[in-house]
Amino acid sequence: MEFEHRPVLLAPTVDALLLPNFGRRGGARAGSANKNETAGDDEDPRLAGVYVDGTFGRGGHTRELLSRLGPQARVVVFDKDPTAIGVARELASRDARVTVVHDGFATMPQALADLGIGQIDGVMLDLGVSSPQLDDAGRGFSFMREGPLDMRMDTTRGPTVAEWLAQASVDEMREVIADYGEERFAFQIAKTIAVRRATAPLRTTLELAELVAGAVRTREKGQHPATRTFQALRIYINRELEELARALAAALELLAPKGRLAVISFHSLEDRMVKQCIAAAASPASETMRRMPLREDELPPALMHSLGRVLADDEEVAGNPRSRSAVLRVAERTDAPLPAGGSAALVPGLTQPEAQKQRQTPKQAQKQTQKQTQKQSQKQTQAPARGAGKGRR
Repeated sequence: MEFEHRPVLLAPTVDALLLPNFGRRGGARAGSANKNETAGDDEDPRLAGVYVDGTFGRGGHTRELLSRLGPQARVVVFDKDPTAIGVARELASRDARVTVVHDGFATMPQALADLGIGQIDGVMLDLGVSSPQLDDAGRGFSFMREGPLDMRMDTTRGPTVAEWLAQASVDEMREVIADYGEERFAFQIAKTIAVRRATAPLRTTLELAELVAGAVRTREKGQHPATRTFQALRIYINRELEELARALAAALELLAPKGRLAVISFHSLEDRMVKQCIAAAASPASETMRRMPLREDELPPALMHSLGRVLADDEEVAGNPRSRSAVLRVAERTDAPLPAGGSAALVPGLTQPEAQKQRQTPKQAQKQTQKQTQKQSQKQTQAPARGAGKGRR
């Protein structure tokens, strides 16, 4: 069965990668460009660049990008979904500029290195679940359709939501639902799931949706009571925020000077991480450094410049209601070198060792990050005192 997919913020996303003046004062912005503005300039090196679509889906953004690039360009597409990979491989068989990687976008550094690619000119990420995944009841993403309680982006690996709910403690469920779904009735939902599974396992989406609806005491206008719980479980089971953090760090390392990052987010957790990363890269001086008597030119240079954000206009929302919550954030890499510690310190949740951060919720990651930041600040503030000498007073 074919499911319709309408790419969100299609023109603005591709404009963000290709238009030299995108987001700048007097420059092009959301949907204001047309293909001739980029395709007409054969001298523009961006048209022969190397690009990454980290979330191929059904290929809407990739196809639009290809239509505006030159014959020497290259586009590497990533996706976990086997169905999406099938579509991508079919496109690659017709367009030699396309290379397909069946994996998540967090694997960019190794996958690109294996392809002999050291730098890229742009990367776009369209986060969350796609329309075909939501519309296919067999994938288990929708609380409106009866289907197996799966929710894996890659159906060939990892536990399903049903399998995780069968063994997770009440405390683990509560924390995941509260942190990833921002659900205030997380404890009641977790307890209800635990009581139910003691008599019969949860196997389908509608079983879970009905159970959650009974546990949520008040309903948000225009929103199904299971919305936040389904979001939380999907994010957790697919490690979406962990992978996003790793992808943002990879983008900082892989983007060439003037290379662009374009990320479409659909909920506050994703958008907050992208916004904070861009802000940190645009002003990498630590809070400790800002309190020191340093001149402007002694502070670390910006690694990125924010080119702003774009929201879907009324026309797009009317034609595609799922675009109403979409936020596109765009940034451009400078030629400044990465700090000695690499890009990880600029991305929320990536300052702790990889082994420690596996399966952490946002609250756990934040606590760990705060501890390490405090230790770092203490070292930086104590070091001058230890080596100050007599003349420092």
